[in-house]
Amino acid sequence: MDFNWLSWLPLEYRPLCAVLVSMIAAGLIYVLGEHIHRNLREAITLIASVLKIVLVYSLIPAALAGTEVRLELFRIVKGVSFALSVDPAGMVFACVASTLWLLTSIYSIGYMRGHGEKNQTGYFAAFAMCLSSATGLCFASNLLTFFVFYEILTVSTYPLVVHYRDDEGIASGRKYLAYTLISGQIFFAAIVIVYSVSGTTEFTPGGFLDAKMLPAPWALIVFFMMVGAGIVKAGVMPLHSWLPAAMVAPTPVSALLHAVAVVKAGAFCTLRVVLYVFGPELAKSCGGAKALAWMAVFTIIVSSFIAMRKTNLKARLAFSTVGQLSYIVLGICILTPFSTAGALYHIVAHAFMKITLFMVAGAVFVTTHKKDITEMVGIGRRMPFTMGAFALASIGIAGFPFFAGFVSKANIIFGAVEAGQPLYVATLIASALLALAYLMPVVLVSFKKEVENPEFMEFGEADLRMLLPLLMAAILSVLLGIWPNMGLHLFDLSLMAGNSIFQPLM
Repeated sequence: MDFNWLSWLPLEYRPLCAVLVSMIAAGLIYVLGEHIHRNLREAITLIASVLKIVLVYSLIPAALAGTEVRLELFRIVKGVSFALSVDPAGMVFACVASTLWLLTSIYSIGYMRGHGEKNQTGYFAAFAMCLSSATGLCFASNLLTFFVFYEILTVSTYPLVVHYRDDEGIASGRKYLAYTLISGQIFFAAIVIVYSVSGTTEFTPGGFLDAKMLPAPWALIVFFMMVGAGIVKAGVMPLHSWLPAAMVAPTPVSALLHAVAVVKAGAFCTLRVVLYVFGPELAKSCGGAKALAWMAVFTIIVSSFIAMRKTNLKARLAFSTVGQLSYIVLGICILTPFSTAGALYHIVAHAFMKITLFMVAGAVFVTTHKKDITEMVGIGRRMPFTMGAFALASIGIAGFPFFAGFVSKANIIFGAVEAGQPLYVATLIASALLALAYLMPVVLVSFKKEVENPEFMEFGEADLRMLLPLLMAAILSVLLGIWPNMGLHLFDLSLMAGNSIFQPLM
């Protein structure tokens, strides 16, 4: 990709502009208020999403070349500043979030109009603010900057969770805030401790803490104080219950929570803490990485069995996310270059596959008003493209070859083999079979030929504004499995991140 035409904007200012473009869009939408014509509101959203993609993609060549890109906005005290920078790990997450914001925005327009949703101005404004904070997380140069954007993400997501303003939504919103704000404040306390013993908060590949700064058992305590914020948002058991509760929100919000921003921010936080603050050596020696890995194993297996029991489609997908996000946590905690690259690429793979599944759930609901799997018998015969996309994403989630999920999971398995952890390998293989067990019945029910439901005869495919984004996401989940470096070199960036973390140890 050639971005020479953007040479007038210095590299170091592009991360800031990528953060601000959606923040400005959120402000415009909110200030113009409910009286804004919906076409203008949606135009602002789409223009901002395209600009964000351009700004983020323009940084890929610099990240691949290892060029230092850093902008310090202001310094707070010695060793602590509010700064943005570009590195391979952050670029992987930034590319995913920016790409999917465009697809989700188009989908949201079809969903919100088709379902006649209220509070659309607040919805689009909060959605844009979420993407602004997620982008800030990607480019945060240090713990303090990361924390600021992390809290903005928490607060800006709340209006989306309580979108319907009913008792169930408000209760779910309170639970979400309780989990995320409390863990966030503990995270901040840990940041203060880390700064007091090290004099810095700058992310460093391989970490900047050592056993002399944080001797056992203090290292383990601070490890979980920091990583707790990440595993709460990532839905690692037993800190996961806010995530299924948040499914009361509209389906595009579920897609945002599960694929674009929130849970991925939790996984990314875990990556930064384990590998860029503690580093492999201290994370291993203090016992934190091993304990967290077994929490991830437990989550992967238990959440899969719970998903099998859910008949509400969004609830089943929610518990699928709980398990699939723990793949990323496990890959991080295996502590090898392969597993780290696999964990990062799983952010990509899971994002495209899971957003497809949630978009299908929303498209079916808007078109037929069906939420329960038992009510979807034969629906695939009336909505073949929609349910065909669901089938593709389901196979991808299970990790079949030629899907993005296979690339990420294979690398995590290679890392587990390299680390001599056969039980982790067995867990990953078992979870693939479990994924088939809870997703493929949905496909089989929807395409069942023996039953012709006359209720579905009046229905056809979903609105094109919903159908096209979900088909695009499904197709990309296949293309990224066949060609992992397609266009954006996301697999190369994942490998670069893994190698940079473990290079000092080799």
